[in-house]
Order: sequence, then structure tokens, then C-alpha cells
Amino acid sequence: MGMPAQTFVIFSTAPPTESTAMARALLDHRLVACVNVIPVRSFYRWKGEFCDDQEHLLIAKTTQDKVETVISEIKGMHPYEVPEIIAVPVIAGHAPYLEWVHQETRTHP
Repeated sequence: MGMPAQTFVIFSTAPPTESTAMARALLDHRLVACVNVIPVRSFYRWKGEFCDDQEHLLIAKTTQDKVETVISEIKGMHPYEVPEIIAVPVIAGHAPYLEWVHQETRTHP
């Protein structure tokens, strides 16, 4: 079988009213193995205005071959004009977990 595809973690903040549907859609399409949803308070500047918002941080685990599709799907579902979507490669981890991520994101399990 060889080495599994490299694992990636994708971070995206979203309105609390949207986070569950976004996480579920990514899982239902087998684009990610897991999504953690964490309430966060985000401070940032948008179009010159200071913002202080309650958001949800989605932390999704996927494989390298799914990253671009996950980014595209999040953009398509996201209500923000410029959503935060950041993909970070996993350089090490618990091998059985990384293998599970690979198995869960296979097109034909």
C-alpha cells in the first residue's frame, strides 16, 4: 500500500450559525476525517474598521490530495467576502491516527 498521503490541518473561522453545516458537509463528502469546532473571539481590522466577533474555529484534518477541494468547498459555503482558510502540513504525528485520516478521506472506503 505504501506511505499514506501527507496529512494537512485546515483552519477556518466561521459564524457560529454556519459552522455545524460546514463541518457536516465536509464530512459527508469524505473530504475530511474530522472537524473540531471551537468557539473563539476574533479581533481584526476589516475595511479600516476594528472588529471584535464571536466566531467558531473549524480545525479540519485531511490529506494532501484533498486540500484544494476542501478549500474550494469552504469558500463555496462561506458567507464571508474573504474567509480565513489556512492549510498547514502535518510534519509528524501518531501514525495510527494519520492512517485513520487517510482511510476516512478515501473516495471508496
